[in-house]
Amino acid sequence: MDGSFFIKEVKMSKFKSLNTGDTKNREASIEEYWREIDLLDQTFKTREDAEEYIIYDGPPTANGKPGIHHVIARTLKDMTSRYKNMKGYKVLKKAGWDTHGLPVEIEVEKKLGFHDKNDIEGYGIEKFNKLCKESVWTYSDMWRDMSDRMGFLYDMDHPYVTMDNDYIETEWYLLDKAFKNGYIYEGAKVMPYCPRCGTGLASHEVSQGYQMDKTITLTVKFKKKDTDNEYFLAWTTTPWTLPSNVALSVNPDLDYVKVFDKTDNAYYYMAKSLCESLMADHEYEVVESLKGSDMEYMKYEQLLPYVNVNEEKAFIVTLADYVSAEDGTGIVHSAPAFGEDDYQIGRKYGLDFVQPVDKEGKFTETPWKGQFIFDTNEDIWHHLVNEGKVFKKQTVEHNYPHCWRCHTPLVYYATPSWYIEMSKFSDKLVENNKSVNWYPPTIGEKRFGNWIENVKDWAISRSRYWGTPLNIWRCDDCGHTRTVGSRKELAELAIEDIDENIELHRPYVDEVSIKCDHCNGTMHRVPDVIDVWFDSGAMPFAQLHYPFENKELFENYYPADFICEGIDQTRGWFYSLMAISTITTGKAPYKNVLVNDLVVDKNGQKMSKSKGNTLDPFALFDKYGADAVRFYSLYVSPPWMQTKFDESGLVEVRNNFFRTYENVYNFFSLYANTDNLGIEDLKNIGEVKLEKIDKWLYSRLNTLIKEYSEQMEVFDYNKVVHLISDFVVEDLSNWYIRRNRKRFWMSELIDSKKAVYKTTYDALITIAKLIAPITPHIAEEVYRNLTDEKTVHTQIMPEANNQLIDHDLEADMDLVRRIVNLGRASREKESIKVRQPLAKIIVDGSYQDRISDLIPLIKEELNIKEVEFANDLSEFMDFSLKPDFRVVGRIFQSKVNDFAKYLASVDAKDFVNQTNEGPVEIDLAGDKYQVTSDYLDVRISAKEGFDVEMNGNVFVVLDTEITEDLKDEGYAREFISKIQNLRKDSGFEVTDRINISYGAEEELSKSLEKFADEIKKETLADSLSNKDLSAEEIDLNDKKIKIEIEKL
Repeated sequence: MDGSFFIKEVKMSKFKSLNTGDTKNREASIEEYWREIDLLDQTFKTREDAEEYIIYDGPPTANGKPGIHHVIARTLKDMTSRYKNMKGYKVLKKAGWDTHGLPVEIEVEKKLGFHDKNDIEGYGIEKFNKLCKESVWTYSDMWRDMSDRMGFLYDMDHPYVTMDNDYIETEWYLLDKAFKNGYIYEGAKVMPYCPRCGTGLASHEVSQGYQMDKTITLTVKFKKKDTDNEYFLAWTTTPWTLPSNVALSVNPDLDYVKVFDKTDNAYYYMAKSLCESLMADHEYEVVESLKGSDMEYMKYEQLLPYVNVNEEKAFIVTLADYVSAEDGTGIVHSAPAFGEDDYQIGRKYGLDFVQPVDKEGKFTETPWKGQFIFDTNEDIWHHLVNEGKVFKKQTVEHNYPHCWRCHTPLVYYATPSWYIEMSKFSDKLVENNKSVNWYPPTIGEKRFGNWIENVKDWAISRSRYWGTPLNIWRCDDCGHTRTVGSRKELAELAIEDIDENIELHRPYVDEVSIKCDHCNGTMHRVPDVIDVWFDSGAMPFAQLHYPFENKELFENYYPADFICEGIDQTRGWFYSLMAISTITTGKAPYKNVLVNDLVVDKNGQKMSKSKGNTLDPFALFDKYGADAVRFYSLYVSPPWMQTKFDESGLVEVRNNFFRTYENVYNFFSLYANTDNLGIEDLKNIGEVKLEKIDKWLYSRLNTLIKEYSEQMEVFDYNKVVHLISDFVVEDLSNWYIRRNRKRFWMSELIDSKKAVYKTTYDALITIAKLIAPITPHIAEEVYRNLTDEKTVHTQIMPEANNQLIDHDLEADMDLVRRIVNLGRASREKESIKVRQPLAKIIVDGSYQDRISDLIPLIKEELNIKEVEFANDLSEFMDFSLKPDFRVVGRIFQSKVNDFAKYLASVDAKDFVNQTNEGPVEIDLAGDKYQVTSDYLDVRISAKEGFDVEMNGNVFVVLDTEITEDLKDEGYAREFISKIQNLRKDSGFEVTDRINISYGAEEELSKSLEKFADEIKKETLADSLSNKDLSAEEIDLNDKKIKIEIEKL
């Protein structure tokens, strides 16, 4: 191999440089290359016989634009997939689309100007659903572009789609199985309902319509059964629900009292903590104290006897954890038809269900028949007052939900609904959840764990149009119900002649009737569609059209090794997956769950168009690069904490990590090309003689690999990117490369130069592999440039070589770096440039054995002549003592000033040493005190001619005296720097030889001539001469000089 550094005819570059100013086009060319080689297929082909790793992708909806939060979510999924692939797994994953549901309907309603269901049915369900199907794909191209642009390596060409017939057929199979096992029943679902529009509202719609209303609140007297004058006091903000009352509820753990009201000559039950405020204007005494649990099944009389109620199933006191004593009486009235909590209490206690209100919000019974319920509150109050049943009345203003379309107050109204009886599976759900690893664990233990421990039955039906049709048929004559589990079964059962490939959507399946096997009557499908969460929760089965196809493949795809979605999916996708899997297979559908929190702006505010704080991911990709966006989203916080996305932080990460990594690569490639070293040369460089700093970098590199692997396995990606960034910026660039530049500049390819090439080459390749899952574009570019191999993304992730890890060496080098940092700080404080040589620094003698062979690093880095070790650094320091007033103020109190005077009188150094050994007893005017080291505020200053810096227990003393010889050398060092900058600004190659001319006064010229040989060596100059020049005069420390250079 030709080792000459000065090659007159430089061969064509073997290593391409990275254009740091054109990230957008660099990433685009990488993406084009991935398409050419079909990278996704490569990841499968190279792992054909490998162990499989399964990832489920929660399906987004494509009728909304993708945002920065989607980029972050997809980064977490993609990097996990890429990492596991590089760990040797065959990663099975399938992208999906969520295509049903109310948001799709609302978009179409807006386009058509519709206001309620009557508009949809007048227009025609078939035409309406056709528009819904088209609307689903409004932004699909944008989603695809975003995914491609950020390097989301999932199969987007063959996704599962929840509206596809095969997908729906699997859902029918799952529901059919659950129905036949007796898990599905018909009940009622209490939901926000607009009586004007005649439609239920989803939670996100409810949140749009809150407004302040004035309403009356009543504290009502419910008479205890079989008593003359005992009453339960219950508070309500909705007097119109009182005719439908069937129970009272108390908290089993609260304290209640029975009081005798001397004013009313009556006994009242209420929460103990509210007694004083409720009875403020009454003369009373407490006659009995009891727990809420003691009141269960106490009976009372019907308050308003205008609705026919089965008294055997009503008018009892029930127990409910949701009852509080924050306001009211601690006793609430329950009307199961008009509240979800009330409905659940009704089911728990088997209470009668009464609903004397129609869907227009009008009473069907009672003296207020035909009146709108919200208009009857005053009338009901007057009626109760006349019957002596009102204890107290108030008018309050509260924030109440209204219809966002017509602004009518919403009614919480029980409508017929089909349920999966999940409460039967509570114990099994809890057991399955314990087998799951949650990141962070608190989500699984608390948020999700508490939810499933108290799980309620799942209302799976929706009275809507665009969704998976509920596959239940009901007989028109006898009411018998049954399910249909497949298209084939539907075709076989249908009275009509239908195609087995009938589209499984409304209105087509609505038109299919079957014969009742109980009475030979005609059965029609119930008109509901199913909850969209059942759609997404069925994906482990439905993505493979199980069990109609892929039975064996399903075993490979179930359960998932990993899923990842936002924290809002706790009661959404995470739950629906677990629920469906538990009732179908009895097992948990996933092993590891990574939960990511919300993305907010830099001030912690939720991003929204109205606030003007949203971020366009495409603009960020173009400006900074997709890799930088991916890296920053992980860098700013752990996934399970809110991501405060700040564009200035993104700029900082790009400039810090990416520019550093690119510059290290470009530095390496420049000198490798200059030395005519190619890829094969570096691959086959063989055994090299490593210097201590090389061994240190290999140790740090393998420590990084070890820590990287540990954190990747527990999905702590925030720690991972910080580990990588710290290594590249601090270890590789700021220390190793900077400390070894002269080894690259050597003219001959001697052992030292070979070692620095090999060490840097190995580090760059290893980093490329480690960052490949996180920043796939730059990893691919650097790796292919360095190896000429097909792709980094099918490589095996490096394993830590423990034999190369030297903890002692790392600790020693860390000490050296701390010393250097303290030395730099000292120079900066004293305003002494680094290029000005100094005589020495003095450090603790106990470090000598550890760092004696690393002294050249310290000397060169700090530009000093000697490193001196001293057993007692205090001879270079002055000590002074003051009390630490934060600690001693409460101890010495009035004598704190006496303590300060005492400290001023003692030998500060000796006293500090004494307190370091243990408490020192002192006497202040006859009072004894034990003084410990934490009582002292120790001030250290340097003696004349020195400066002292400290970090923890590490001290550095810098000799700041500048002799004439040191001053001359300082001029020479500054001169060399000026020449190097001129070379760079003139566009000279690193191998170009030059002549140097300068114009300076005699004193400065003598200083430079003293170091002429070193100047010429460092700058590749053949001559150095002092001349009269016409060049512009510049500063050289405290002198003036003119400089010109000429390329030879």
